[in-house]
Amino acid sequence: MFGASNFPFAFSVAGGDTASALAAGNPVVVKGHPSHPATSELVARAFERATQRTGFPPGAFSLLQSAGHAAGVALVEHPAVKAVGFTGSLRGGRALMDIAAARPVPIPVFAEMGSVNPVFLGPHTLAESGEAIAAGLSGSVCMGTGQFCTSPGLAVLVESGTFEAQMKAAMDAAPRGYLLNPGIRDALKAGLERLRAIPGVTWLNEANFAADSMTPPNAVLRVAADAFLAESALAEEVFGPVTLLVACRDEAQMLAVAEHLGGNLTGAIHADYDPELAAALMALLEDRVGRIICNGYPTGVEVCHSQQHGGPYPATSNAWATSVGADAIHRFARFVAYQDAPGHLLPAALKDENPLGIVRRVNGVMTADSLG
Repeated sequence: MFGASNFPFAFSVAGGDTASALAAGNPVVVKGHPSHPATSELVARAFERATQRTGFPPGAFSLLQSAGHAAGVALVEHPAVKAVGFTGSLRGGRALMDIAAARPVPIPVFAEMGSVNPVFLGPHTLAESGEAIAAGLSGSVCMGTGQFCTSPGLAVLVESGTFEAQMKAAMDAAPRGYLLNPGIRDALKAGLERLRAIPGVTWLNEANFAADSMTPPNAVLRVAADAFLAESALAEEVFGPVTLLVACRDEAQMLAVAEHLGGNLTGAIHADYDPELAAALMALLEDRVGRIICNGYPTGVEVCHSQQHGGPYPATSNAWATSVGADAIHRFARFVAYQDAPGHLLPAALKDENPLGIVRRVNGVMTADSLG
């Protein structure tokens, strides 16, 4: 497991990936992220104490710290490693995928690699509740200084000067937050400069972002949909409190923008007063995102049975998988069927008498009772 730079707890040493793999019965080696090595060590030591108290098998968990890439490459290449969990950049995820695929026996890489999480705003819905939507959208963009994988980096609407002004005011009113490390700061500065250099892009609330500052401005930019459709770089993630408004001529062009997008973790629709648009967007987003949100914002990710925190490439490497929720365990499980096996050869979990007392699916029915 590779620790994430933006989640020192939730997707790091003892985070969801580690928990999922351990729950599926695997030993885990965590490659700590170099941006928070002390936190990683503290969590690992707490984990070690817990394993000793609970009688966990020795060697089932370990932490490897390294500032370079060599240790991570060696781990992915090692024949004892059977799967990889990763949260980070597209470049980093693709590198791990290529290493894993080049092994004599390839292994799966469950990589989460970036997402712009588009939000679609129906024109009649904006007319009814534009100010409230601007407040909710800006709050989601700026939450955690935009350092969530589900931060909404794209808002698509029929051109509206009124909403642009509302969004600018809401972003300016939001407090500035703090970035987790200089690497995120430098990437954010480069991303903003890249966007500004593309013809047709306007930074609506342009503000100073000093080279050594760890508190970036909350940035809202605008581009016409024609320019957006002509320039693929505009659909790339800029990690931080940044969102790009894509101004369309009409609803048909909004649908063209949706069809143009690649894979994302989420897609949100605010179109209660635009029912036909909402239905068309729903059909398009089903093929492009892992989670569709109606009248909400993507930064809330609940750990529950119905969660799907994944999406088509390039959001993740495996569109069917989720890294959050009960089904996250399936990434690290390998299924074996025992056909006509005598009872004494079956694993305890499959014996008729259910000696472990666990909930099981028997003949299609979930039950905790034995068959005897």
